[in-house]
Amino acid sequence: MKLNRLLQHAGREERGGDDAIVTGFAIDHRKVAPGTVFGAFAGAKVNGEDFIAAAVAAGAMAIVARPGAKVDGALHIADETPRKAFAEIAAEYFTPVPDTIVAVTGTNGKTSTVEMTRQLWRMLGERAASIGTLGVTTPDESVSTGLTTPDIVTFHANLSGLAREGVTHIAYEASSHGLDQYRNHGAHVAAGAFTNFSRDHLDYHESMEAYFEAKMRLFDEVIADDGAAVIWADGSEWAGKARAQAEKRGLRILSVGPEGDDIRLIAQEPSQLGQSVEIARNGDRRTIRLPLIGQYQAANALTAAALALASGADEARLWDAVGRLQPVRGRLERAVITQSGAPVYVDYAHTPDALEAAIAALRPHVNGRLIVVFGAGGDRDTGKRGPMGEVASRLADVVIVTDDNPRGEDPADIRRAIMHGAGENAREVAGRREAIAQAIEIIGRDDIVLIAGKGHEEGQIIGSGDTMRVLPFNDVQVAREEASRITAGSQENVGSQETGQ
Repeated sequence: MKLNRLLQHAGREERGGDDAIVTGFAIDHRKVAPGTVFGAFAGAKVNGEDFIAAAVAAGAMAIVARPGAKVDGALHIADETPRKAFAEIAAEYFTPVPDTIVAVTGTNGKTSTVEMTRQLWRMLGERAASIGTLGVTTPDESVSTGLTTPDIVTFHANLSGLAREGVTHIAYEASSHGLDQYRNHGAHVAAGAFTNFSRDHLDYHESMEAYFEAKMRLFDEVIADDGAAVIWADGSEWAGKARAQAEKRGLRILSVGPEGDDIRLIAQEPSQLGQSVEIARNGDRRTIRLPLIGQYQAANALTAAALALASGADEARLWDAVGRLQPVRGRLERAVITQSGAPVYVDYAHTPDALEAAIAALRPHVNGRLIVVFGAGGDRDTGKRGPMGEVASRLADVVIVTDDNPRGEDPADIRRAIMHGAGENAREVAGRREAIAQAIEIIGRDDIVLIAGKGHEEGQIIGSGDTMRVLPFNDVQVAREEASRITAGSQENVGSQETGQ
């Protein structure tokens, strides 16, 4: 597309004589080729304006930057908010895009809600994909990894690439960083959801108010004028503020939760393998059997259902689909049901708060013992190790402390620091596979095992710098392998006894 036409479509003035063909967009000067539009942004650590000359030398035809930036040899598209301007222009270049796009923001639950929305669409017959912490998940379940909210160029390129593959529906995570940096800007978003809000990322946002303001950019700027806002209504101050923000914008509101107007959560009843959820909708009550563990997973599922409704889903078929939702990879994901009939769950929890939340989510589903296997990453916050041991010992019945991603540290030192905070119900087992095996060996019929820390990760990081290696390791796969091995061993023992061997 010619630059003038691109600028016109983005609502910007045409530049006389600027009829060169745009070949691409870049925010990294090392990725500039002839015909590229280069975005030069001032960041916390790096100022993209320092690389304008290098971008021009590499063939950049236009530079999007602040008015005061020095640009020689290329068109200067000046804007006080260059990230926003760049995103709007890029959105016009990367076409086509899926017909239906929804976004999810909030402190917790974004990954699960986005993935569940994709699942619901798929079960309703749509070609759907998701973009977020787990990467890009396509309609055939293939996954490529990336940032929670990719950079502006990658995000828009992903949208266009998926559309060219026949994807019609996309759900994506709108992180506070991504919203603050306009990474999502420019796409037509039909609906957006606000899950919840609590302390996080204050190293970046500096205050809760600034953090919330970044989240609310989804409602203020990203959702289309005729779009909908889905809000988890739990009576919290922040949920009320989010609703007020949506009302101020004039968005259509769907409130969901214990105080929801559109989908009200009435009751939840846990079981060992899931839960029953009773809701009220349009004056009718219905009970949904969710194969998902944890109270908060019901919140994620119902928020996803509201997003599907807001984007035109057939409600007559929707609730059956909600009852068939599958756990999201690494988020209280059921890895295996053991020979005794007891389940093993895997979760990404790797901080004291997250570990406490995961254990609390499982506790109502346990009739026997809750067995927890976890470690802590090396070359990361050392202060969390003792508290993680304390939380696990206080809330679980049996604790097995093992290795996570030791990186450049001695795994024994990490385990020792965790054990320092743990109680008498904790044991130390070197080697993550061995620890998982021991947990499965002792599991009883009414017990549940939680393997925490790595979640969806596919490898274990050993060493650092030039000596770093990533060994293949997936908690779900290992749990299944060890459960199968233990079952086979038990059957062999029974066979030997029956034959008198």
